[in-house]
Amino acid sequence: MVAVAGPVPVRSASLVVNGAARRGAAAYDAVQRTLVDAGIELRHCALVDPSDLVGDVDTALGTGAGLLLVGGGDGTIGVVAGMLADLPAAARPVLGVLPLGTANDFARTLGLPPDVASAVTALVAGKVVDIDLGRANGIAFLNVASLGLSVAVTDALRPALKRRLGPAAYPLAAAMSYRRHVPFRARLEFPAGDVAPIDLGDLLQLAVGNGRHYGGGNTIAPDAGIDDATLDIYAIRAGRLRDHLRVARLLRNGTLVHSQHVHHLITRSVSLTTDEPLPVNLDGEIATTTPVEFVVQRNAIEVLVPAHVTHLRHDAALDHLIRPWQ
Repeated sequence: MVAVAGPVPVRSASLVVNGAARRGAAAYDAVQRTLVDAGIELRHCALVDPSDLVGDVDTALGTGAGLLLVGGGDGTIGVVAGMLADLPAAARPVLGVLPLGTANDFARTLGLPPDVASAVTALVAGKVVDIDLGRANGIAFLNVASLGLSVAVTDALRPALKRRLGPAAYPLAAAMSYRRHVPFRARLEFPAGDVAPIDLGDLLQLAVGNGRHYGGGNTIAPDAGIDDATLDIYAIRAGRLRDHLRVARLLRNGTLVHSQHVHHLITRSVSLTTDEPLPVNLDGEIATTTPVEFVVQRNAIEVLVPAHVTHLRHDAALDHLIRPWQ
């Protein structure tokens, strides 16, 4: 493990690219050439089918390379991040992210440029920081977990639609899903006792954010961060279309949490129950159902960021001040 933020400490890497990602196959060869030209020894390279992702990552980890570069969208990166966080610290490589998906919100949170060539260049000259992971019933997520409207949006985001429209597919899918939404109720309890239990009814959507961005560049909350050891929760009440259109305009900068139609809380952990089991979306993938326990895994993994990034740091030395996520 790396003790402090600084120049990239490894000269060997493994590369795993999701071949089904929006730009995956097209970028695969170019990324390899760029890394070799930068003097990085590539011990394993794989352009994988999503169904083979876990096996190929295990193979890459077996090479002992100090850097694992993963190309794909937020769902792909989230799976790999969860795998790394489950490893012993001594066996855990640094994660490098290549933004090859549709939304690339995690890459945006890390300050990476959106085009792959620039991202590779920034990573090679970058530094190491550590970040938190969210956990929903033990399953890792990077950006946000949500239920309600966002689940219907995920169902509407067919791969062909994302490939054809890119980030513009998100508002289109949201408009399609809004008309069919059924409001729901949720009860929130807080094991750490930092917030009083609360019952919320007539909801359009409830989100639990670990990172800063989601949904193609929307901001969870103005002060949300992926290394602050907290979760930002917001719940949007159902209501009139014109009210929701006003809220939607506030999504980009996160000021929606100040709206009278939105309930905002900050906590380290939350237990969420609903009247009936509801599916939960983790970084764009339906991965679990309610009831669900959300916690923060503090300083869970190390990642590469561009050298100019100042909003993230390497502070694993502070871990003893934070209660372990388990």
